[in-house]
Amino acid sequence: MSDAAISRSGSGRKPILSVRGLKVYFPIVIGGLIRKTVPLKAVDEVSFDLYPGETLGVVGESGCGKSTLARGILQLLQPTSGSVVWLGDHIEGLPAAGMKKYREDMQIIFQDPLASLNPRMTIGDIIAEPLTVHRPELSSEERKQQVREIMEQVGLLPLMINRYPHEFSGGQCQRIGVARAMILRPKLIVCDEPVSALDVSIQAQIINLIKGLQDSFGLSLIFISHDLSIVRHISHRIMVLYLGNMMEMADKRILYEHPRHPYTRALISAVPLPDPELEKNKKRLVLEGDLPSPLSPPSGCVFRTRCPLAQDICAREKPTMTVVSATHQVACHFWQKS
Repeated sequence: MSDAAISRSGSGRKPILSVRGLKVYFPIVIGGLIRKTVPLKAVDEVSFDLYPGETLGVVGESGCGKSTLARGILQLLQPTSGSVVWLGDHIEGLPAAGMKKYREDMQIIFQDPLASLNPRMTIGDIIAEPLTVHRPELSSEERKQQVREIMEQVGLLPLMINRYPHEFSGGQCQRIGVARAMILRPKLIVCDEPVSALDVSIQAQIINLIKGLQDSFGLSLIFISHDLSIVRHISHRIMVLYLGNMMEMADKRILYEHPRHPYTRALISAVPLPDPELEKNKKRLVLEGDLPSPLSPPSGCVFRTRCPLAQDICAREKPTMTVVSATHQVACHFWQKS
Protein backbone atom coordinates (compact mmCIF):
# COMPACT_ATOMS: atom_id res chain seq x y z
CA MET A 1 0.00 0.00 0.00
CA SER A 2 1.32 3.45 -0.87
CA ASP A 3 2.22 6.07 1.73
CA ALA A 4 -0.52 8.34 0.40
CA ALA A 5 -3.14 5.64 0.77
CA ILE A 6 -2.00 4.88 4.30
CA SER A 7 -2.10 8.59 5.19
CA ARG A 8 -5.78 8.63 4.27
CA SER A 9 -6.53 5.46 6.26
CA GLY A 10 -8.15 7.19 9.20
CA SER A 11 -10.79 8.91 7.09
CA GLY A 12 -12.54 5.87 5.67
CA ARG A 13 -11.10 2.65 7.09
CA LYS A 14 -11.44 0.87 10.40
CA PRO A 15 -8.28 0.26 12.42
CA ILE A 16 -7.10 -3.29 12.87
CA LEU A 17 -5.76 -2.35 16.33
CA SER A 18 -6.83 0.41 18.71
CA VAL A 19 -4.88 1.19 21.88
CA ARG A 20 -6.23 3.72 24.38
CA GLY A 21 -4.55 4.98 27.54
CA LEU A 22 -2.29 1.95 27.86
CA LYS A 23 -0.26 1.83 31.07
CA VAL A 24 2.25 -0.82 32.08
CA TYR A 25 3.58 -0.29 35.62
CA PHE A 26 5.84 -2.64 37.57
CA PRO A 27 5.69 -2.60 41.39
CA ILE A 28 9.22 -2.12 42.74
CA VAL A 29 10.14 -2.47 46.43
CA ILE A 30 12.71 0.13 47.54
CA GLY A 31 14.28 1.13 50.84
CA GLY A 32 16.22 -0.58 53.61
CA LEU A 33 14.61 -0.95 57.04
CA ILE A 34 11.53 0.96 55.95
CA ARG A 35 10.47 -0.43 52.62
CA LYS A 36 7.82 0.81 50.29
CA THR A 37 6.48 -0.18 46.90
CA VAL A 38 6.62 2.35 44.10
CA PRO A 39 5.45 1.95 40.50
CA LEU A 40 8.01 1.84 37.71
CA LYS A 41 6.11 3.55 34.90
CA ALA A 42 7.41 1.71 31.85
CA VAL A 43 4.49 2.78 29.62
CA ASP A 44 2.27 5.68 30.61
CA GLU A 45 -0.99 6.40 28.77
CA VAL A 46 -0.13 5.57 25.17
CA SER A 47 -2.92 5.73 22.57
CA PHE A 48 -2.91 5.05 18.83
CA ASP A 49 -4.65 3.26 15.97
CA LEU A 50 -3.04 0.88 13.47
CA TYR A 51 -4.62 0.31 10.06
CA PRO A 52 -4.51 -2.68 7.69
CA GLY A 53 -1.31 -2.74 5.66
CA GLU A 54 0.27 0.05 7.70
CA THR A 55 3.67 0.13 9.37
CA LEU A 56 3.88 2.15 12.58
CA GLY A 57 7.46 2.88 13.61
CA VAL A 58 8.21 3.27 17.32
CA VAL A 59 11.44 5.11 18.20
CA GLY A 60 13.20 6.41 21.28
CA GLU A 61 16.28 5.94 23.42
CA SER A 62 17.03 2.65 25.18
CA GLY A 63 14.84 2.33 28.25
CA CYS A 64 11.99 4.49 26.92
CA GLY A 65 9.43 1.64 26.96
CA LYS A 66 9.33 0.53 23.32
CA SER A 67 9.57 -3.22 23.94
CA THR A 68 7.31 -3.03 27.00
CA LEU A 69 4.68 -1.28 24.88
CA ALA A 70 4.85 -4.09 22.32
CA ARG A 71 4.50 -6.79 24.97
CA GLY A 72 1.63 -4.95 26.60
CA ILE A 73 -0.20 -4.79 23.27
CA LEU A 74 0.32 -8.51 22.64
CA GLN A 75 -0.66 -9.33 26.25
CA LEU A 76 2.72 -10.91 26.90
CA LEU A 77 2.75 -8.49 29.83
CA GLN A 78 -0.37 -7.66 31.79
CA PRO A 79 -1.26 -3.97 31.26
CA THR A 80 -1.95 -1.97 34.41
CA SER A 81 -4.81 -0.12 32.73
CA GLY A 82 -6.06 1.01 29.35
CA SER A 83 -7.70 -0.83 26.47
CA VAL A 84 -6.38 -2.89 23.57
CA VAL A 85 -8.98 -3.59 20.88
CA TRP A 86 -8.10 -6.12 18.19
CA LEU A 87 -10.56 -6.30 15.27
CA GLY A 88 -13.32 -5.02 17.54
CA ASP A 89 -12.58 -7.33 20.49
CA HIS A 90 -11.15 -6.13 23.79
CA ILE A 91 -8.17 -8.36 24.59
CA GLU A 92 -6.65 -6.51 27.54
CA GLY A 93 -6.47 -8.67 30.64
CA LEU A 94 -7.41 -11.91 28.91
CA PRO A 95 -5.81 -15.06 30.38
CA ALA A 96 -3.51 -17.19 28.24
CA ALA A 97 -6.35 -19.53 27.29
CA GLY A 98 -8.52 -16.60 26.21
CA MET A 99 -5.71 -15.12 24.12
CA LYS A 100 -4.97 -18.34 22.23
CA LYS A 101 -7.47 -17.70 19.44
CA TYR A 102 -5.93 -14.25 18.82
CA ARG A 103 -2.30 -15.41 18.77
CA GLU A 104 -2.67 -16.80 15.26
CA ASP A 105 -3.12 -13.27 13.88
CA MET A 106 -0.58 -11.51 16.13
CA GLN A 107 3.07 -12.57 15.92
CA ILE A 108 6.40 -11.11 17.01
CA ILE A 109 9.99 -11.08 15.69
CA PHE A 110 12.52 -10.72 18.50
CA GLN A 111 15.69 -8.66 18.72
CA ASP A 112 18.28 -11.40 19.24
CA PRO A 113 17.83 -13.93 16.42
CA LEU A 114 19.84 -16.77 17.96
CA ALA A 115 18.61 -16.37 21.55
CA SER A 116 14.98 -16.52 20.38
CA LEU A 117 15.45 -19.99 18.83
CA ASN A 118 15.47 -23.23 20.83
CA PRO A 119 18.95 -24.74 20.28
CA ARG A 120 17.64 -28.28 20.83
CA MET A 121 15.09 -28.09 18.02
CA THR A 122 15.71 -28.29 14.28
CA ILE A 123 14.70 -25.22 12.34
CA GLY A 124 11.95 -27.26 10.71
CA ASP A 125 10.43 -27.95 14.13
CA ILE A 126 10.95 -24.33 15.21
CA ILE A 127 9.14 -22.93 12.19
CA ALA A 128 6.41 -25.58 12.43
CA GLU A 129 5.72 -25.01 16.13
CA PRO A 130 2.96 -22.40 15.57
CA LEU A 131 1.24 -24.86 13.19
CA THR A 132 1.42 -27.57 15.84
CA VAL A 133 -0.29 -25.26 18.35
CA HIS A 134 -2.87 -23.56 16.13
CA ARG A 135 -3.43 -26.08 13.32
CA PRO A 136 -3.39 -29.49 15.06
CA GLU A 137 -5.54 -30.98 12.29
CA LEU A 138 -2.59 -30.85 9.86
CA SER A 139 -0.61 -34.02 9.28
CA SER A 140 3.16 -34.14 9.78
CA GLU A 141 3.74 -34.09 6.02
CA GLU A 142 1.37 -31.12 5.53
CA ARG A 143 3.26 -29.16 8.19
CA LYS A 144 6.59 -29.97 6.56
CA GLN A 145 5.30 -28.83 3.18
CA GLN A 146 4.18 -25.48 4.61
CA VAL A 147 7.54 -25.11 6.37
CA ARG A 148 9.42 -25.72 3.11
CA GLU A 149 7.27 -23.15 1.32
CA ILE A 150 7.82 -20.41 3.90
CA MET A 151 11.55 -21.19 4.03
CA GLU A 152 11.79 -20.50 0.31
CA GLN A 153 9.85 -17.25 0.73
CA VAL A 154 12.28 -15.95 3.35
CA GLY A 155 15.39 -16.99 1.42
CA LEU A 156 16.29 -20.27 3.15
CA LEU A 157 16.96 -23.51 1.28
CA PRO A 158 14.35 -26.20 2.15
CA LEU A 159 17.14 -28.79 2.36
CA MET A 160 18.27 -27.01 5.56
CA ILE A 161 15.08 -28.08 7.35
CA ASN A 162 16.83 -30.61 9.63
CA ARG A 163 19.70 -28.37 10.71
CA TYR A 164 20.00 -26.69 14.13
CA PRO A 165 20.19 -22.93 14.88
CA HIS A 166 23.91 -22.95 15.76
CA GLU A 167 24.66 -23.96 12.16
CA PHE A 168 23.34 -20.65 10.82
CA SER A 169 24.62 -17.08 10.71
CA GLY A 170 22.86 -14.25 12.55
CA GLY A 171 21.09 -13.10 9.39
CA GLN A 172 19.93 -16.63 8.62
CA CYS A 173 18.68 -17.06 12.20
CA GLN A 174 16.61 -13.91 11.82
CA ARG A 175 15.17 -15.29 8.57
CA ILE A 176 14.16 -18.35 10.60
CA GLY A 177 12.47 -16.02 13.09
CA VAL A 178 10.64 -14.26 10.25
CA ALA A 179 9.54 -17.63 8.84
CA ARG A 180 8.23 -18.71 12.25
CA ALA A 181 6.25 -15.47 12.57
CA MET A 182 4.87 -15.75 9.01
CA ILE A 183 3.95 -19.46 8.94
CA LEU A 184 0.39 -18.74 10.18
CA ARG A 185 -0.13 -15.82 7.76
CA PRO A 186 -0.88 -13.34 10.59
CA LYS A 187 -2.47 -9.93 10.18
CA LEU A 188 -0.02 -8.17 12.52
CA ILE A 189 3.68 -8.67 13.20
CA VAL A 190 5.51 -6.76 15.90
CA CYS A 191 9.17 -6.33 14.96
CA ASP A 192 11.06 -5.69 18.19
CA GLU A 193 14.38 -4.23 16.97
CA PRO A 194 14.77 -7.16 14.56
CA VAL A 195 17.98 -5.91 12.91
CA SER A 196 19.87 -4.20 15.75
CA ALA A 197 22.05 -7.27 16.38
CA LEU A 198 22.97 -7.70 12.70
CA ASP A 199 25.66 -6.27 10.44
CA VAL A 200 24.64 -3.25 8.37
CA SER A 201 24.67 -5.17 5.07
CA ILE A 202 22.47 -7.91 6.57
CA GLN A 203 20.13 -5.32 8.10
CA ALA A 204 19.14 -4.10 4.63
CA GLN A 205 18.40 -7.66 3.50
CA ILE A 206 16.12 -8.37 6.47
CA ILE A 207 14.32 -5.01 6.14
CA ASN A 208 13.70 -5.62 2.43
CA LEU A 209 12.51 -9.14 3.23
CA ILE A 210 9.98 -7.84 5.77
CA LYS A 211 8.77 -5.13 3.38
CA GLY A 212 8.38 -7.69 0.60
CA LEU A 213 6.33 -10.00 2.82
CA GLN A 214 4.18 -7.08 3.91
CA ASP A 215 3.41 -6.20 0.30
CA SER A 216 2.66 -9.83 -0.58
CA PHE A 217 0.39 -10.60 2.37
CA GLY A 218 -1.01 -7.19 3.36
CA LEU A 219 0.57 -7.29 6.82
CA SER A 220 0.31 -4.57 9.42
CA LEU A 221 3.59 -3.94 11.25
CA ILE A 222 4.71 -2.30 14.46
CA PHE A 223 8.41 -1.73 13.88
CA ILE A 224 10.48 -0.88 16.96
CA SER A 225 13.96 0.57 16.62
CA HIS A 226 16.32 3.21 17.97
CA ASP A 227 17.68 3.77 14.45
CA LEU A 228 15.64 6.55 12.85
CA SER A 229 17.08 5.98 9.38
CA ILE A 230 15.77 2.39 9.36
CA VAL A 231 12.40 3.46 10.75
CA ARG A 232 12.09 6.14 8.09
CA HIS A 233 12.72 3.57 5.35
CA ILE A 234 10.09 1.06 6.46
CA SER A 235 7.36 3.06 8.26
CA HIS A 236 4.28 4.98 7.16
CA ARG A 237 3.79 6.74 10.49
CA ILE A 238 6.19 7.13 13.41
CA MET A 239 5.59 7.35 17.17
CA VAL A 240 8.26 8.92 19.38
CA LEU A 241 8.44 7.60 22.95
CA TYR A 242 10.29 9.11 25.90
CA LEU A 243 10.20 7.58 29.38
CA GLY A 244 7.06 5.62 28.49
CA ASN A 245 5.20 8.68 27.20
CA MET A 246 4.26 9.48 23.63
CA MET A 247 5.92 12.73 22.63
CA GLU A 248 4.92 12.95 18.99
CA MET A 249 3.28 10.91 16.23
CA ALA A 250 3.06 11.81 12.57
CA ASP A 251 3.33 10.68 8.99
CA LYS A 252 7.01 9.92 8.41
CA ARG A 253 7.54 12.71 5.88
CA ILE A 254 5.98 15.31 8.16
CA LEU A 255 7.87 14.05 11.19
CA TYR A 256 11.27 14.25 9.50
CA GLU A 257 10.68 17.52 7.67
CA HIS A 258 8.62 19.37 10.30
CA PRO A 259 9.22 17.85 13.77
CA ARG A 260 7.40 19.78 16.48
CA HIS A 261 8.75 18.26 19.68
CA PRO A 262 12.27 19.22 20.83
CA TYR A 263 13.01 15.56 21.64
CA THR A 264 12.09 14.50 18.10
CA ARG A 265 14.28 17.24 16.67
CA ALA A 266 17.22 16.06 18.80
CA LEU A 267 16.77 12.47 17.64
CA ILE A 268 16.60 13.48 13.98
CA SER A 269 19.66 15.72 14.28
CA ALA A 270 21.65 12.69 15.47
CA VAL A 271 20.93 10.70 12.29
CA PRO A 272 24.10 10.72 10.14
CA LEU A 273 23.87 12.08 6.60
CA PRO A 274 25.46 10.21 3.67
CA ASP A 275 27.03 13.42 2.31
CA PRO A 276 30.25 14.15 4.30
CA GLU A 277 30.02 17.91 3.69
CA LEU A 278 26.40 18.13 4.81
CA GLU A 279 27.18 15.92 7.82
CA LYS A 280 30.06 18.19 8.80
CA ASN A 281 28.03 21.40 8.60
CA LYS A 282 24.66 20.28 9.92
CA LYS A 283 23.30 21.70 13.17
CA ARG A 284 23.20 19.18 16.00
CA LEU A 285 20.86 19.38 18.98
CA VAL A 286 22.62 17.80 21.93
CA LEU A 287 20.47 16.77 24.89
CA GLU A 288 21.93 17.61 28.29
CA GLY A 289 21.82 15.10 31.14
CA ASP A 290 20.74 11.48 31.29
CA LEU A 291 17.40 9.77 30.90
CA PRO A 292 15.57 10.09 34.26
CA SER A 293 14.54 6.98 36.16
CA PRO A 294 11.01 5.75 35.46
CA LEU A 295 10.80 5.07 39.22
CA SER A 296 10.80 8.83 39.85
CA PRO A 297 9.95 10.62 36.60
CA PRO A 298 9.93 14.43 36.53
CA SER A 299 6.66 16.13 37.40
CA GLY A 300 4.63 17.63 34.57
CA CYS A 301 6.38 16.98 31.29
CA VAL A 302 8.78 14.04 31.70
CA PHE A 303 11.14 15.59 29.13
CA ARG A 304 11.45 18.97 30.85
CA THR A 305 14.75 18.18 32.67
CA ARG A 306 16.52 17.91 29.29
CA CYS A 307 14.37 20.27 27.22
CA PRO A 308 15.79 23.59 25.89
CA LEU A 309 12.27 25.10 25.84
CA ALA A 310 11.27 24.16 29.41
CA GLN A 311 9.49 26.76 31.56
CA ASP A 312 7.57 26.73 34.84
CA ILE A 313 4.39 25.37 33.29
CA CYS A 314 6.30 22.29 32.14
CA ALA A 315 6.93 21.31 35.78
CA ARG A 316 3.32 21.96 36.80
CA GLU A 317 1.30 20.45 33.97
CA LYS A 318 1.73 17.35 31.86
CA PRO A 319 1.11 18.36 28.23
CA THR A 320 -1.74 16.62 26.45
CA MET A 321 -1.57 15.39 22.87
CA THR A 322 -2.33 18.33 20.59
CA VAL A 323 -3.62 17.75 17.08
CA VAL A 324 -1.37 19.74 14.73
CA SER A 325 -2.94 18.30 11.58
CA ALA A 326 -4.92 15.25 10.47
CA THR A 327 -1.74 13.13 10.55
CA HIS A 328 0.29 14.90 13.24
CA GLN A 329 0.03 14.99 17.05
CA VAL A 330 2.46 16.37 19.61
CA ALA A 331 2.63 16.57 23.42
CA CYS A 332 4.43 19.85 24.15
CA HIS A 333 3.35 23.17 25.69
CA PHE A 334 5.57 25.09 23.26
CA TRP A 335 5.33 23.08 20.03
CA GLN A 336 4.51 26.24 18.04
CA LYS A 337 7.99 27.63 18.80
CA SER A 338 9.59 25.09 16.51
